[in-house]
Amino acid sequence: MSASPLPDPEALAHSQALSRHIAAAIGEAGGWIDFARYMELALYAPGLGYYSAGAAKFGSAGDFVTAPELSPLFAQALARQAARVLAECGGDILELGAGSGRLALELLRALQRGHALPERYLILELSADLRGRQRALIEREAPELLPRMQWLEALPESFTGLALGNEVLDALPVHLVRHCDGGWLERGVARSGDGFVWQERPLNPGPLFDAAHALPIDGDYLTEINLAAPALIRSLAERLERGALLFVDYGFPRAEYYHPQRGEGTLMCHYRHRAHADPFALPGLTDITAHVDFTAVAEAGVDAGLSLLGYTAQANFLIACGITDLLQGLSPKDPAYIRQAAALQKLMSPAEMGELFKVIALGRGLAAPLLGFVRGDRSHAL
Repeated sequence: MSASPLPDPEALAHSQALSRHIAAAIGEAGGWIDFARYMELALYAPGLGYYSAGAAKFGSAGDFVTAPELSPLFAQALARQAARVLAECGGDILELGAGSGRLALELLRALQRGHALPERYLILELSADLRGRQRALIEREAPELLPRMQWLEALPESFTGLALGNEVLDALPVHLVRHCDGGWLERGVARSGDGFVWQERPLNPGPLFDAAHALPIDGDYLTEINLAAPALIRSLAERLERGALLFVDYGFPRAEYYHPQRGEGTLMCHYRHRAHADPFALPGLTDITAHVDFTAVAEAGVDAGLSLLGYTAQANFLIACGITDLLQGLSPKDPAYIRQAAALQKLMSPAEMGELFKVIALGRGLAAPLLGFVRGDRSHAL
């Protein structure tokens, strides 16, 4: 973090306020909380957490850039898949955690051009600040689409259509566990002066205990277990009458996630476009993420009665959805062509987002595979 820009006094005061809030929660819990609780507070504490407060997070002014901010071609390609799902089952689009709102805007624009707009575009967004930013973006750039928009604070009781999440699963709180000669320990958080320190305790029987003991791990090994992601998939499955769940995120199948060479886990933090590994640095100003175990996501959906409709790398999915055709639709003489070609390289290159990011689809009442998985489907790897 030493090379990162220092926060201004207002931002630093905000971080200190969140630190005091987390410290109070640790005190109320008897001096120790599991890391999932720490991550939940750091990211989502009302008015204080990273995603709940008002600082810019997305794009060049924020801490990281997501695919929709890189290029509208990402949303335009995704729109081709969305149009196919809506044509088959009708209904709405439900976006989970819409970030800046850019994906919603560009996706709706593409569907509008194709005369395939959904009945409604629902956004489940817990952050009041982000809801305001998303609404402002639509009002500013496509006010005619606003009547179709609806913001939610909880999942609908039932849903038909396409539910999608771009970089949502990686931001769900994870537990940290360590395997050693004495068995499994849970790594949690305790106070130390004005800051926080790691503290490990024996892993007690329960869902986390069962999930840890099911992992193919030997020797000294630190890793994450995300119980929230399968729980989200189960909740969506309970509500999905017909349609598909589509998630784009970085991660691996279980066999790769818990590979012997990944013995320090995948937990990563982002502050001002710099990655680091200290989740205790500048709470509230720093994003905290972990890679996704896509096998756990698939199992949760199938166990809840959904069908696995496809799993592949982002590059394969975007190619199958015609993203290269979309680029070719621009004139090489257009100054935007160079920018979009460079963005496409970042989205597609195996050294960038093309291989690390994966796309998974689960559904009910739809034919498989979906458009984005007609080539390069890796469902067998799960």
